[in-house]
Amino acid sequence: MLTLRVSGDWTALTLGDAPARLDAQLGESRSVRSLDLSNLGRIDTAGALVLLRSMASDADVDFGEREDLQRLIDLVRPVLERAPPADSRTSALFGFFDRFGRQVMGIFGEAYQMLVFTGQLIAALGRTVVDPRRLRVTPLVALMQDAGINALPIVFIMTFFIGAVIALVGTNLLTTLGVEVFTIQLVGVAILREFGVVIAAILLSGRSASSFAAQIGSMRMNQETDAMQVMGVDRFDALVIPRILAALLMMPLMTFCANIGGIAGGLVVSWATIDISPVFFIQRTLETVDVKHFWIGMCKAPFLALIIAGAGCRHGLMVGGDVQSLGRNVTSAVVQSVFLVIMFDAIFAVIFVVLDL
Repeated sequence: MLTLRVSGDWTALTLGDAPARLDAQLGESRSVRSLDLSNLGRIDTAGALVLLRSMASDADVDFGEREDLQRLIDLVRPVLERAPPADSRTSALFGFFDRFGRQVMGIFGEAYQMLVFTGQLIAALGRTVVDPRRLRVTPLVALMQDAGINALPIVFIMTFFIGAVIALVGTNLLTTLGVEVFTIQLVGVAILREFGVVIAAILLSGRSASSFAAQIGSMRMNQETDAMQVMGVDRFDALVIPRILAALLMMPLMTFCANIGGIAGGLVVSWATIDISPVFFIQRTLETVDVKHFWIGMCKAPFLALIIAGAGCRHGLMVGGDVQSLGRNVTSAVVQSVFLVIMFDAIFAVIFVVLDL
């Protein structure tokens, strides 16, 4: 049984030509079946790779107290044993299934991380409810202004144009049927029930989810969150809870502002195209549009705000130590929050239809 006695440091800076000399002595076959590690100094992945290449597949190695070498071997072995596909056709097929499998595992991993974050968030909210003194009021007020108050003008303008487009399309369609007055009801129901809250949620995703992820992510990069943990400051209490509550408190206000802007846009277009006076438009809206549509739209707002703020904070906490990780997680926060807003709005629509609301 061939034994390889290892001595000195086996690192990338100290190996020199040792790998070439070892390969020349062992030849093509990996015949080392045991290692003598009694005189081994420091070792890194380069040294672990040389040892693996020299060992037989059935080699019996007793790492003893060298747990660092065992971890390095476990780290390097999968890369060394990865066999390439036989031909290009097999390689393409293997690559497809490899990417597909990684995507599936990534989805399951993302779902698991969402469940973990949700549990931690519920626990943190519970602690805040039990002991309100844990809540940091100053950052909460600052975040309410940044995420909500400062967003009201753009929310109003966006929904103003959305309401104008709905009224313009409805006028062109209903005029051919001789019932253009129903444009008022179309605008009211569409804005109050769906478009007001959805547009507000999408704008909150673009502004606040990205901002939350970038703020927390930059703190992760600068190791500020690690310093908070060392000082005994809970990251959820300091970073997540104020942002969640700010979004929960501001989203209904943004939705209300969006409703006003959308109806104002429909009013202006109806006044300009089919000569419906503003007084008649408002009176007709109050008479024909049931108030339940307003409350259906408003009841979605807190739930969507929780999804958006949670996605931003979760991806911010996932940022690593490099800029690429920051950019990737900020993008993921926006994309995921917008996707969840549309998906849950569709779920709410189905639920309300089933309940005949």
